[in-house]
Amino acid sequence: MCGIVGYVGRKDVKRYLVEGLYRLEYRGYDSAGIAVREKNGISIRKKVGKVDQLAALVKQQPVQGTTGIGHTRWATHGEPCDTNSHPHIGGDGEVVLVHNGVIENYTLLRAQLQSLGYVFRTATDTEAVAHLVAHHLSEQIKLGDDAADTKTCVKAVELTLKKLKGTYGLAILFRDHPDMIVVARNGSPLVLGVGKGENFIASDASPLVGYTDEVVYLSDNELAVVTADNIEIVHRDTGAVAPSVQTLNQVAADTDLNGYAHYMLKEIYEQPQTLENALRGRLDDDEATAKFGGLNLSAQELRRIDRIVLTACGTSWHAGLVGEYLIEEFARVPVEVEYASELRYRNPPLSDRTMVFAITQSGETADTLAAMRECKRKGLPTLAICNVVGSTIAREAAGGVYLHAGPEIGVASTKAFTSQVATLSLLALFFGRMRNLSYQAGQRMISRLREMPEKVAETLRCHDAVKDIAERYAHMENFLYLGRLYNFPVALEGALKLKEISYIHAEGYPAAEMKHGPIALIDENTPSVFVVPHSNIYPKVISNIEEVKARRGPVIAIACEGDDRIAELVDDVIFVPPVEDYLQPIVTAIPLQLLAYHIALLRGCNVDRPRNLAKSVTVE
Repeated sequence: MCGIVGYVGRKDVKRYLVEGLYRLEYRGYDSAGIAVREKNGISIRKKVGKVDQLAALVKQQPVQGTTGIGHTRWATHGEPCDTNSHPHIGGDGEVVLVHNGVIENYTLLRAQLQSLGYVFRTATDTEAVAHLVAHHLSEQIKLGDDAADTKTCVKAVELTLKKLKGTYGLAILFRDHPDMIVVARNGSPLVLGVGKGENFIASDASPLVGYTDEVVYLSDNELAVVTADNIEIVHRDTGAVAPSVQTLNQVAADTDLNGYAHYMLKEIYEQPQTLENALRGRLDDDEATAKFGGLNLSAQELRRIDRIVLTACGTSWHAGLVGEYLIEEFARVPVEVEYASELRYRNPPLSDRTMVFAITQSGETADTLAAMRECKRKGLPTLAICNVVGSTIAREAAGGVYLHAGPEIGVASTKAFTSQVATLSLLALFFGRMRNLSYQAGQRMISRLREMPEKVAETLRCHDAVKDIAERYAHMENFLYLGRLYNFPVALEGALKLKEISYIHAEGYPAAEMKHGPIALIDENTPSVFVVPHSNIYPKVISNIEEVKARRGPVIAIACEGDDRIAELVDDVIFVPPVEDYLQPIVTAIPLQLLAYHIALLRGCNVDRPRNLAKSVTVE
């Protein structure tokens, strides 16, 4: 969840570190800091709050150097404060490091180090790592090693890593080795940027954009020594590893606001294009099916699959619920949707005829990664639906499908959800045509999918209406979101969006389940948001709306254009264009995204960086 940056080269390090931390602020929000190797040692500047506060501090107290590391923190151990902010010092300042992850045995390590005379000044788990590296460095020096020798520093880190239990992404400076950073990874992502006479470090690719287009993704249990002219990688078990340099396919515009007030709004408006990207090259008119280049399974292997498990967390889990309905309807294959956080610790009966799809925007979600690894360990065909190229899940899955949605910076996922639903629609078409879906039905589905980017563009015209409705309901403290069949997961997603960024209590339910408990909550101060586009159960949902109105509950409806009946029945209505019922989640989710956005703005919330949340959940 935290963000890490680092630089070794010949230029002043401040610009890259501070700019990189701004780009990573969505990963950690409660404090930020940098450490720079200056002429007389390592200087640290850190400050609780946003990166703006750190930038002001660095301006007041300048640092000068060509090697440095930086960090944005999402607190796990110790409250947000200047003292607990990263970077942290080991020993008497001979080691300074930043850390993303959780050290599970830090209490034991802390006690051992205190018994050796090390003084702890923070409440963090990270300080134990810093002191442990310093301790092993001093032990190596006692054996006659040179503190400025690369091998000595690496040995101290390797000895430290052997004692750590948990997850980590580490970037380490050594006072007596001024032109080197040692990095290590286990469970928390790190990316190395390859330059000319300079090299870069980041916890994801966004800080590297504009500085280099060549990257190396570290794998778990790898350690790298980064200097201005070289990158050396060593794996814990296999020894030296040749860096695998890949092309970074991002441009600066991908991470710019481009005139929008917030990333969330920008990403909502990018959805016509991101949907087009998800569909591009994947619709086969001749065969009336979808085509994928990365499933890495033969037609024979795919046909023997008799069960599919979709595993994910949060918004991706909601997309998986839509995928369950899609695949079961069109491919007639049983589908189960599992919370990855539960699946990783369960032992369900899964045969070798079961296919597992891990659904993830970031490709780094700790629970989803762990669940996928557990399924791989059992020999199951395990694939990914992922947005971030080069992410851990994308690299470790046996195959899969990229979303091609571009970087999603806003913490509340928007464009990734609709791209995931579109991709799952393609998979439903693909598996359906392999089994019992007719050629004509496949052609019709392709035609309807091709219409979706334009349908989403039409949907976005509801923006002003949504904004007006938000003004009438922003003061409410409880919401219910209700939908049926394909729109039940949309109700869950709408409630999640409102909770995430406006801090309003909201719950999503199947509309018919309202009578089984939630109806007790209905009163004048509890709005119900019904997702009720035309479908074969439209009359059933209308009946549920009437039950709410009979109890004086305010009702907001998401309905199809031209639905005069709904406009007469509810208090407020947001219209979306009519589409096939199985594609309705793509259009009905968008007004709910906008509703959450505008309510959050009216309540003075930070829509891009909501409290207590981070974009990529890389710790359990």
